[in-house]
Formats: sequence, structure tokens, C-alpha cells
Amino acid sequence: MSWQTYVDEQLMCETEGHHLTAAAIMGQDGSVWAQSASFPQGSGGITVKKTNQALIFGIYDEPMTPGQCNLVVERLGDYLSEQGL
Repeated sequence: MSWQTYVDEQLMCETEGHHLTAAAIMGQDGSVWAQSASFPQGSGGITVKKTNQALIFGIYDEPMTPGQCNLVVERLGDYLSEQGL
């Protein structure tokens, strides 16, 4: 199965009459393996941090760098984890 098939048939599938707005599978190096037609690509990105009870999302555009976004999101995530959240 191709990566595009995973996006088209798994991520963009209809579930109880609803479906995702956009989806993509990307390598950790930023390369796009597959994406839906509506997936925006720009000069920004996203960092997600999972804690015990929460998901923290940080979305950025240039001139912020991926590393800077990661630092901000990870810092809060680590603090919340230390608090048991």
C-alpha cells in the first residue's frame, strides 16, 4: 500500500458522516510522504507534546524556527508533567 493510499483511504475516510478537513504523513525530517489535496504547506509547522492528561499544540510560521517552537511547547509540557497533569 502506498503512503498516499493511507491518507486517501484511512485518514480521509468518512466516519459517521464526517471526515477530516486535511491530513498528511510526513517524515521527521519534514519530507512529505503523502497528503490530502487540502493540506496546507507553508513555511511553518506544528509541535505536539503529550503529557499525562493533555496534548499541547504549538503552531508557528517563519521566522520562528522548528526548534524554537519545540522549545516553547516542550517547556510547558514538561512543567505540566511535573505537576502530574
